[in-house]
Amino acid sequence: MPKVVVVGGGIGGLATAIAFRRRGWEIEVLERSARITEVGAGLSLWPNALRALDALGIGDQVRGRAREEGSAGIRDSRGRWLSRTDIDAVRTRYGSPILLHRADLLDILRAAIPEGVVRTGVSVTEVRPDGTVAHSAGTSVGDVVVGADGIHSVVRRAVCGPIEPRYSGYTAWRLVVTPTEPVGEMGESWGRGERFGYGTLPDGRVYCFATADMAEGASGGGLSELRARFGSWHAPIPALLAAADAATILKHDLYDLPPLKSYVAGRIALLGDAAHAMTPNLGQGACQALEDAVVLARVAAEDGDLSRYDAQRRPRTQMIVKRSRMIGAVGQLASPAAALARNTLLRLIPPAVQLGSLAPILDWDD
Repeated sequence: MPKVVVVGGGIGGLATAIAFRRRGWEIEVLERSARITEVGAGLSLWPNALRALDALGIGDQVRGRAREEGSAGIRDSRGRWLSRTDIDAVRTRYGSPILLHRADLLDILRAAIPEGVVRTGVSVTEVRPDGTVAHSAGTSVGDVVVGADGIHSVVRRAVCGPIEPRYSGYTAWRLVVTPTEPVGEMGESWGRGERFGYGTLPDGRVYCFATADMAEGASGGGLSELRARFGSWHAPIPALLAAADAATILKHDLYDLPPLKSYVAGRIALLGDAAHAMTPNLGQGACQALEDAVVLARVAAEDGDLSRYDAQRRPRTQMIVKRSRMIGAVGQLASPAAALARNTLLRLIPPAVQLGSLAPILDWDD
């Protein structure tokens, strides 16, 4: 029986283990953390990701723990609509996007993997093209080794040497709050060098995220800063921030990766953030990792020619990285004149054009 060794036990790594197991492979997952956990974050899964989850046999389980996204769009800081997404048209053409907590998706992924497959507390130190993986608990060998170990991937060094992530120029906050009153419409609001978004989770809690131009590694930036920046924006943003718990706020600078020359070397393949870390502006980070897992397992099972995985996944994912970075740059425009021009242009884009622009991303099917 062929064996795959997966380095990384996040969404992409666990999905890869499921995909290979369904193909009849022996699987081993090495995760450096003592426990696989995810707190404080919601997750949008678009129809392309749901098709990948269906291919993994867990799509219906995920839908059962999620909420279909309702009306959405972009507003300015005063609440005036700049662009509205026709969710019914999205559903008709592409399928239904959903929103759930990341922890719920991880629970479903873990439950689909047999006990003992995931080895936690194991740090990988070296990976060789022949499939040998050296780590803190000894050595593992696989017919395929998958680097699903994130933006600071150790496995990536074996494929393309040291690659430094690129700072986007802005930081992000994530939090989940229990609102005092139900929140209806979801979406994002754009200011000058700042954005705030929110969406309701299945249990009624609200996932919130915000971005602001900030120097890389800047200190501070807790709840008091969020309230100072966004407390005067349109409803329900002030009420959501009033209900927030400072201890649960996550703050991270946002990075992506420059284009890699290859995602494969010998028996090694990269996926997810290890291959194509992207800013969250298109909501496609986890979605693309799920696609990667399905395609990689199929290619490995068909003929083992990992160059076909690279040929199928690298152009697509690098296109999405580029688009996400561009949208972030537009959303973070800080000068009054540039922000005004952006807002005016957004109001002029026909809904049909907006809908069609999603096709290169959402039309994927394995």
